[in-house]
Amino acid sequence: MLLHLLSYYTSSLYRPTSSLSRPSHFRLISARREMSLENSHLNVQRTLAFRLCTVSSYKTELLEICSDDPKLHVLFIPGNPGIVSFYKDFLESLYEFLGGSASVTAIGHISHTKKNWEHGRLFSLQQQIDHKVDFIEQELKNTGVPIVLVGHSIGSYISIETLRKTPEKVKYCIGLYPFLMLNPLSEKQTDIKKVAESSILSALLSFSMASVGLLPRCASRIIVSNSIGKSWSATAVDAACSHLLRYHTFRNMIFMALTEFRKVQ
Repeated sequence: MLLHLLSYYTSSLYRPTSSLSRPSHFRLISARREMSLENSHLNVQRTLAFRLCTVSSYKTELLEICSDDPKLHVLFIPGNPGIVSFYKDFLESLYEFLGGSASVTAIGHISHTKKNWEHGRLFSLQQQIDHKVDFIEQELKNTGVPIVLVGHSIGSYISIETLRKTPEKVKYCIGLYPFLMLNPLSEKQTDIKKVAESSILSALLSFSMASVGLLPRCASRIIVSNSIGKSWSATAVDAACSHLLRYHTFRNMIFMALTEFRKVQ
């Protein structure tokens, strides 16, 4: 059950296939593909910077790369779990692929964090959507270039809802393996739903994950690498050990999944 629950959200973490919400997006992608990848790798390699900010009273984890001369601003919204450090390699590659012409920001979900800033409070899908809207209005209100939302999995749904609420700022929305509706034939979704609907099972599973997180880091890395993270990069394994193996994070991940099922069914 645990492997089903985790693999559903994380197995496609770094897959490149995308779904675009408007036909004009293809022009943007095609134009960028014509850039010289050789020059981009030589001239625009940069490392993401971590920043902790407060959005509507909630501590929020960000990863950022600022362009010297941005033509647009990419705001990346993760899936579930909403741990931005899972996507570090992808975000740095995205910045290089765009030739340094775009600033890139990744915003984590509330309480999908390393520290238990919200003291065990649970947050729904709608609250996570509102959080992203508030972030744009607070942190990106003075951005003088178009904002492009890129969402992974349920992050694609969050991106679409955010676009609807901020059309004056957000111009495009791109979905990577978008999760927009339930599949009644999916055994994984059925298993996750059963766990999410039971507060007892949710708590027990979260406690089990947190127990692994209490082990020395070398031990937890071995467990993650040989179970759910067999195909993961070292960066993703580290993110799982530092963030996912926390009671408050895992419990919020399950609760958010429950509200996802209710929202998109």
